[in-house]
Amino acid sequence: MKKKFLAFLITGIVFLSFFSSCTKQENADVRISSDKTSINRNLKTAIVSLSEGFENASKTAYTTGAVSLASGSWNFNDALIGNSTTDRKNGSNSARIRNIGKVTMQFNLASGASAVQVKHAKFSSDASSTWELWMSANSGTSWSKVGSTVSTTSTTLATASFTLNQTGTVRFEIRKISGGTNRINIDDFTVTDNTGTGGGGGGGTVPGDNDNMLLGNPSNATSDLVNANNYLMVKPQYCMSYSNAKHTTNWTSWHVFSGDLGSAARQDDFRPDLTLPTGWYEATSTEFSGSGFDRGHMCPSADRTSTTANNSATFLMDNMIPQSPKNNQVDWANLENYTRTLVTAGNEVYTICGPAGQGGTGSGGYATTVGNGVVVPAQTWKIIVVIPNGNGDISRISSSTRVIAVLMPNNQTMSAQPWGYYRVSVDAIESLTGYDFLANVPLAIQNTLEAKVDNL
Repeated sequence: MKKKFLAFLITGIVFLSFFSSCTKQENADVRISSDKTSINRNLKTAIVSLSEGFENASKTAYTTGAVSLASGSWNFNDALIGNSTTDRKNGSNSARIRNIGKVTMQFNLASGASAVQVKHAKFSSDASSTWELWMSANSGTSWSKVGSTVSTTSTTLATASFTLNQTGTVRFEIRKISGGTNRINIDDFTVTDNTGTGGGGGGGTVPGDNDNMLLGNPSNATSDLVNANNYLMVKPQYCMSYSNAKHTTNWTSWHVFSGDLGSAARQDDFRPDLTLPTGWYEATSTEFSGSGFDRGHMCPSADRTSTTANNSATFLMDNMIPQSPKNNQVDWANLENYTRTLVTAGNEVYTICGPAGQGGTGSGGYATTVGNGVVVPAQTWKIIVVIPNGNGDISRISSSTRVIAVLMPNNQTMSAQPWGYYRVSVDAIESLTGYDFLANVPLAIQNTLEAKVDNL
C-alpha cells in the first residue's frame, strides 16, 4: 500500500498549471539539440532556493578571488565574469572558466537540494570542453561529484540538469576538468530545494513533460557516492540506478516521442562509461565475450536515432545487461519494435525496465556472472505507459491509460511464445523488485493502473 501524499497532490496542481503553456517542441529541442549534454528536464517547483545569473558584478582577470554576487560570495579560480560579445550569456554577464578552473559557492543552502540546472556553452570559437558539478555537505571540507561529466560542444547555451536528494546544508562547485586554454561559459545556475513532498523519490520534485524520469524514481536512487548500489545517473538519453556490486543497472528509464526517431545509424560503439565515479568498476566492451549472453540494451539503440550522439550514448556498457540471445533478440526485441510502432502511430511512451534476480541461461548454458563479476539476471522486466501526443503528460494519465508490463525469463525458451505471453501487472513487478513505480501519478489512478494486466 502506497502512502498518500496530500501535499504532493497540491504541489502537482501548481506544477501542472505552471507548465500548461509549455510545448512539446520546446522540450524536444533540448533533447535533440546539437549539444547532447543538455538534458530534457523541466525540474521547476514552487521553491527555488538559489538562482544566480552572474549579473551586476565584475571580475576581469583569471586570478583567484572572491566575487560578491546576488546569491552570495563565490570563489573564482582561473575564472572571471565575462561580458564580451563572444561570451555566451543570458543578460549582460556569465562566468567564464579556463584550464581546470573552478567556480565555488562560499556559502551554504540550508534546505538541501533536489535539483540543479546549469546553462553552459563554448566561449567564442574555442573547442569543446568537459566539466562537472560537485557538492559539499560540510561547508567545503570535502566534496562529491553530482551526476555525470558534462561535455560542452555548442556555442549556444544549453541546459545541464542534475537530480539529487541532498538534505541539510549544501553548497556547489563547477569544475572544468578537460584542461587546456579552451574556455566555457556558465550561466543561470539554479537550485531547487529539498523541502517538497513529491512522490518520485527525487527530493520532492516532479519533472516536466518528456522527462526521462517523469513517472518517478522507483528505488529512491541518489547521486550520493555512498549509495553505490543505488546510484542515480542522469543522462540526456535516459536515467538509471546503477549498482556497483552487480556492475549493471538496477533500472533504466526513458521517454520516446516522434522527435527521438530519426535516421542516425546504429553506432555499435560499445564502451565503458567513464563518467562512473572514480574507483568503481567499468564493464568493458568485450565483457560478455564467449559467455553465451548478449550485450542487451536497456534503453534501445533504435529509440535514440535522432542524432549520432544520442544513438552512441545507448552503447555505454552500464546500459547493458547479460541477456540470453532468445530473450534479447526475439521477445525483448519484438516488444521494443512494437513500442516504436505506438510512437509512430501518434503516441509518446514512458518506459522503465531492468533485471531481476541472479542466474540465467544463455547459448552456452547457465551462469550467475560473466566477465569480471557482471551479474546475469534471472529475469528481465519492463513497464511502458502509452499516452497520445500532447502536453501536461502526468495530468493526461488516467485510469484508462494503457500500461504494458512484462516479466520475461532470461533463458533460451523465449521464442516459444510471443512477447504478449509474458504480460503481468505492475503490482507483480513491484512485489518482485521492491520498487515503487508510477509514483508521480495520483494515487487513486496509480493503484488502478498497477493492478491491471494489459490485454490489447
